[in-house]
Amino acid sequence: MANPIQGSPSRRQWLAQAGAWLGAAGATGTAPSAWAQAVAGNSAPIRILVGASPGGSTDTLARAVGTEMGKLLGRQVIVENRAGAGGNLAADAVAKAAPDGNTLLMSFTSHAINASLYPTLPFDPVKDFTALTCVATQPSVLVAHPSVPAKDVKELIQYAKTRPGKLNFAIGGVGSSLHLAGDLFKMQSGLFIVNIPYKGTAPAVQDVIAGQVDLMFAPLVNTIPNIRAGRLKALGVTSKQRLPQFPDVPAISEALPGYESSAWFGLFGPGRMDPSLTRRISDAARQAVQSPDVRRRIEGDGASAVGNPPEEFSRFVQAEIDRWGQVVRFSGAKPE
Repeated sequence: MANPIQGSPSRRQWLAQAGAWLGAAGATGTAPSAWAQAVAGNSAPIRILVGASPGGSTDTLARAVGTEMGKLLGRQVIVENRAGAGGNLAADAVAKAAPDGNTLLMSFTSHAINASLYPTLPFDPVKDFTALTCVATQPSVLVAHPSVPAKDVKELIQYAKTRPGKLNFAIGGVGSSLHLAGDLFKMQSGLFIVNIPYKGTAPAVQDVIAGQVDLMFAPLVNTIPNIRAGRLKALGVTSKQRLPQFPDVPAISEALPGYESSAWFGLFGPGRMDPSLTRRISDAARQAVQSPDVRRRIEGDGASAVGNPPEEFSRFVQAEIDRWGQVVRFSGAKPE
């Protein structure tokens, strides 16, 4: 008869897993009993903090993902809006929360941009957070008033080079991903185009439609009806490839190789979360992202579902901080 300890794979696996749990708890400074409660017996509601106002893409994605995560984890998920300081108020609250998985952050591209945009932050955007998954990416579109004599980005570059400072960009928010998409375009093309700042995307779009401003990088969801109605001209999309919604609109990279700019939305926890707890919450979030209801919500905003693992998302965030830091320094942008 086989030895019950040596011969039972489940027994060996249990012992190995128990050792891993205890080692993880020691490495993170979490008492084993507290860690076990966080993973197995925690029935407290999960709060997802959103650093944006209700109704926007970040908010609606947090609610859609949170609903599905609640079903998978068997727990109530509550979304709280803490708008302000470009998402920094919500981020700071999560950075200072206990690493028990009860407080999460649905953030967006500003999480990477703010690392360079703000002279000082009350948290470290990498060390004070646990990357869980990227929920979605959302490309934008470069639109122009119909009077601008260019049908695509190649013609726009040729036209603007002979008229430095004559064209202008509507900026829907200083330091936003759309603002920096424009400055990345100028940085890579060498064009001199004047920025006209606005308090929000909607009034900026309206002034481009009215012909008060020539150009703008805008979300697809804000521009599709106006493009189809001929009130705006789509010159190029910021994704690597052309988009299914606009197969005849070239990617900007076709005229400006290497150009790409997409907003993204991601789920974070506080730093120092236990690896197994991180994996459990990340797995639930990733399953939620791939659910039919959430995918419809994401695609309805002109975005693409992602749902990558924590390690991949963590590397992505660091790369985004480095990339947008270069653009922030080029633009000279300062927080409003």
